Amino acid sequence: MLSPSDELTLKNKGIDKTTVQEQLNAFATGFPYLEIKNAAEPGKGIVRMNENEISETLDCWEKYLQTNVSVIKFVPASGAASRMFKDLFEFLEGANNEPMKAFEKKFFADIEKFAFYEELNQVCIKNKAQSILQLIENSQYKPIVENLLSNKGLNYGALPKGLLRFHSYPTEKRTPLQEHLVEGALYANVSGKVNIHFTVSTEHRALFENHLNESVAAYASKFGVTYYVSFSEQKPSTDTIAADENNQPFRDKGELVFRPGGHGALIENLNDLTGDIVFIKNIDNVVPDSLKDTTVTYKKVIAGLLLKLQQQSFDYLQELENESVSESRLKEIAQFCETKLNNFKENIQSLTDNELRKYLIAKLNRPIRICGMVKNVGEPGGGPFLTVNTDGTVSPQILESSQINLSNPADKEKMLNSTHFNPVDLVCSIRNYKGEKFDLLKHVDKNTGFISLKSKGGKELKALELPGLWNGAMSDWNTVFVEVPIETFNPVKTVNDLLRPEHQ
Repeated sequence: MLSPSDELTLKNKGIDKTTVQEQLNAFATGFPYLEIKNAAEPGKGIVRMNENEISETLDCWEKYLQTNVSVIKFVPASGAASRMFKDLFEFLEGANNEPMKAFEKKFFADIEKFAFYEELNQVCIKNKAQSILQLIENSQYKPIVENLLSNKGLNYGALPKGLLRFHSYPTEKRTPLQEHLVEGALYANVSGKVNIHFTVSTEHRALFENHLNESVAAYASKFGVTYYVSFSEQKPSTDTIAADENNQPFRDKGELVFRPGGHGALIENLNDLTGDIVFIKNIDNVVPDSLKDTTVTYKKVIAGLLLKLQQQSFDYLQELENESVSESRLKEIAQFCETKLNNFKENIQSLTDNELRKYLIAKLNRPIRICGMVKNVGEPGGGPFLTVNTDGTVSPQILESSQINLSNPADKEKMLNSTHFNPVDLVCSIRNYKGEKFDLLKHVDKNTGFISLKSKGGKELKALELPGLWNGAMSDWNTVFVEVPIETFNPVKTVNDLLRPEHQ
């Protein structure tokens, strides 16, 4: 199946033949649906905190920041902005020269409200000798879009989201990268040091580094901190092979075709970090300063809860090193696993004391993550569920809708009736009770993943995404869901989302 040239390609990418065969097998067999016990909801898998608990966890986090610890803000930022402008690309390539669709009309009617308006206006004057308003007055709409999206203008159609101007302030226009610098100073500031790690695409890394160099001094001065910002890229070894309709390697001009493994590949990047606590949040989920208070508060809240659960887990693990730990203590620890970590095992009472001790060590000695969950106010889809694991235990998992068997009426109903969804708002503990870093790659469920249809050179191919970063890649973590306000979730999926009140 593989030629000497193919084997050289694999060697250069750091991919072994066994991995390729496993991926081809996955194309042939698909991935099994996860068995759902029930959708998580407040009181049944989702923690809803009262004012006293919020105050207590905030205090816990603030005290922690005064100690000698390493806190990292991890931001997946490789996403291209091209999808943001899908409707504008269609307008540019369409037959109509004036806006006809509601989306197009909204964009032009409110164009002055965009943070990039002034910069775009200057480009239009330079390239077309007319301002945006003059072009609109003369019904020349397409040149405006062309100057926004093409490399003759701002080139927004080819840039990553993290480098676009999102928000306007009296003295500046901020990009998502800059907003994350601000956020880092507000909740991840350890004795004046702020660590932020961005994962970026290879083609855009230099642009990110240049933008950071132009920005960082001003925010360091504003907040009185020192920033330690690093970048990494998805490793070539995490690329996945593409397959044809017969589940054989897809080739283009005789060469094997590989595709990026999706955000699940970033578990490798996360595994390379050496911090104690890691916040994870997507690049486009940012708000202006006027709305940051709620986001900052709840970041501290879920981090404080993590610390409390982590400390209790560590204390119990130290006790469990003693083979003669009492039966009553074992039952107390088992109850903690069920009530606080939502790890359930049927017939747990049938285990001998020694079997129970080993089970509890295995369940407690794992990475921990607290995941903020927001109320589902839109279309139902993937989110927080309690699922049955291969060992028969039940634990919280974040599922995408593609992992749910929608042909099963019971599972479909559970998804449709789910009350919350996942905004990607995580805080993680990646060291064990002895202070050693977990090998996160040992906690990935390789039996999860996503297969989709793509095309290359006019030919259809099958593409495989690795287990998602907050899905299968963290399947074997201790997971706790916490309800957080919808105000903490403000993603930008289309350019017109920047016109919503929360981005103005």
